[in-house]
Amino acid sequence: MAKGLFDCTGKVTLVTGGNGGIGLGFAMGVAKQGGDVAIWARNAEKNAAAKAALLEAGAGRVEAYQVDVSSEEAILAGYDRFMADFGRIDCVFANSGASPRYNSVFDMPTEHWLDFQKTALHGAFFTLREAARHMKARAEAGEPGGSLVACGSGSLYQGLPGKMEYAGSKCAVAGVIRCLAVELGEFGIRANVVAPGLIITPMMGDPNGPAAQYLEKTFAPQTPVKRVGYPEDFEGIGAYLCSDSSAFLTGQTIYIDGGYMIRP
Repeated sequence: MAKGLFDCTGKVTLVTGGNGGIGLGFAMGVAKQGGDVAIWARNAEKNAAAKAALLEAGAGRVEAYQVDVSSEEAILAGYDRFMADFGRIDCVFANSGASPRYNSVFDMPTEHWLDFQKTALHGAFFTLREAARHMKARAEAGEPGGSLVACGSGSLYQGLPGKMEYAGSKCAVAGVIRCLAVELGEFGIRANVVAPGLIITPMMGDPNGPAAQYLEKTFAPQTPVKRVGYPEDFEGIGAYLCSDSSAFLTGQTIYIDGGYMIRP
């Protein structure tokens, strides 16, 4: 049954890190509009729970795979399995990443810098590149279109002391997205960044626990909408970017931050 303007019926979306948090929120928006969803994440138990939730929300089909996107070989093998199961890819959300650990550039070991980029930068690039390869082949066969999406952050516009590995990866991936948008536009393939503000996710523990409550009290008053974000705030953008309604939007960074970027 068609779901209206943001109908995702017949679309297949791959979400890395899609078994929780922002990734699951994005996937949930696609599911609620009837799309098919594939999840790449490492925790089998969380994968199973996410799959059940997405099916209940209305997804046409959901498959969850244990894929470690810090490995190019694992990504290539993951796409082989994914394409064998679904036969096409219409949207990918390169969302997998890690949290920064240090408070000063002088504390950050070289090994941490290099290891962090395996997932946050290189994994995102390989995920986007391979999706683009499949979308281009489909376009050349007569069916143009596709949506490449990367997860950015407020660090695209705001300096964060000691968070260079995190901010550096986000800025680099945003540059990759702009290049993809220019190169692949002729095939109807668009490429955009979704940049979250402060989002309370399961990685922070209990949303009613002390850590989450501290962040709420600290950041909500500084945000124009007077609250922090939650994974559910990414459902709408997920459905929009997967659907044909976003066919003329490319090369953009969309901030989902409650207006924090433009606060007085």
